[in-house]
Amino acid sequence: MESQVGESGSVDVDGTRLEELTPEPLLTRDYETRPSLVYERLRQRHGAVAPVDLLGVPAWLVLGYREALEVLQDDDAWPKGLENWRARTAGEVPADWPLGPSLEVNHVLIQGGPGYPSLRTAWDAALKPFQDPGHPQAKRLKAAVTAYADDLITLVGQGGGTGVADLSAQFSRPLPLMVASHLLGFPGSQGDDALMDMWRVLDAGPDAEPALERLLATLAELAAVKLKEPGDDFPSYLLAAHPGLSLDELARELFMLLGMTSDHVGILMSNTVVEVISGDGGARASLSAGMIRETMNRVVMRKPPLVNFVPRFAAEDTPLGNYTIRAGDPVWVSSAAAHADPLFADHVAPSSTISTRAHLSWGAGRRQCPARELASTVAAVGVGRLFERFSHLDLALPADQLPWRSSPFMRGLRSLPVRYELASPPERTVPPQTAPDPAPETADVVLPDRSARQRSSLWRYLTGLIRSAR
Repeated sequence: MESQVGESGSVDVDGTRLEELTPEPLLTRDYETRPSLVYERLRQRHGAVAPVDLLGVPAWLVLGYREALEVLQDDDAWPKGLENWRARTAGEVPADWPLGPSLEVNHVLIQGGPGYPSLRTAWDAALKPFQDPGHPQAKRLKAAVTAYADDLITLVGQGGGTGVADLSAQFSRPLPLMVASHLLGFPGSQGDDALMDMWRVLDAGPDAEPALERLLATLAELAAVKLKEPGDDFPSYLLAAHPGLSLDELARELFMLLGMTSDHVGILMSNTVVEVISGDGGARASLSAGMIRETMNRVVMRKPPLVNFVPRFAAEDTPLGNYTIRAGDPVWVSSAAAHADPLFADHVAPSSTISTRAHLSWGAGRRQCPARELASTVAAVGVGRLFERFSHLDLALPADQLPWRSSPFMRGLRSLPVRYELASPPERTVPPQTAPDPAPETADVVLPDRSARQRSSLWRYLTGLIRSAR
């Protein structure tokens, strides 16, 4: 099958360069509210690849599934690394470009060049203890996620056995934050402010740059601690696998891990909850059969959290879709648009309980997300605990009225208001600032000191949400 191309999607036989085109802005109000319509409009006008304006900077957006695979799977023809960006080298990218702060951090997700293979090998080694189901660290992590999820659900329950809650603010966003602090070995609640700054960077708002500076400073301090006193955590494992990393380089890698385990996982959980409780038959069937990961797999095909990957660049002039991409042009692959391409979408059976693995939500090829198993585990445990602890969850707004937030990279809910009913009333009253004791199966898990958590900005915020709802 071929991707659908409208009448205006003609090949640029005259060789018009990206800089000479007049690309339409991508990040508009339409994109925030109905991105699928924007993708379809671009597909009809341009075909599988479209020129777009990203906050004042021209780029190519890959909309076609086949073309997306071509770019993602060929690192030689479409390398990463900002050093390959012709316009940036020429000084044509504005210094205050809002997307600059997140792209300038040269971590494993963005890095190109000869240093990448050894760095990726170190990442795989450092993550293996957390991603190998048979490893003690993976078992401890899963137990910790369960304990954190129960803490948050119990805190929601302080507002009553039934009530209204915002599952995004009160569960989906804080849970990955708590898990990230566990992975990084943050002392006490130090990781809370760091993860909040991570959200500011990912949202690419006006405070993204100062947030990035604070975040990298905090991560550099953490890296220095781990260099002197290694522990059973990701930074220590990464240093052991790649001892040549400087403190600044390690801080950049920790930045990447924070981004993958915070916003991405939180959005995946919220989107899964919406799919299940809004009546999607396939999602409900998968969840009822105990196949939470199948449910999530269906969700990421329809609403992938990471909608646009970080850019790659044409190594040489290369035909792609209906255009010739010039050497050094930035190319952004849109997983959300590729999943809507008839080449992919028309072959996905909506009524099947077993979903396809051909989606692009974790990327493709050699540079597929190294933390995909970790992120999937955290999301699956979190969603599972929600539907175990609540006997009833219902959207407090119609599904088509839920508020969304869109950044150049991610798309998730601003809030997820639900009406809930706990499966059973709490056995004893727990003050809002006190977390419950860990379950027996998590007794060997070293959790952050709860008195420190009570003083943390995160826990104060969550407690305030409970109080304001009363």
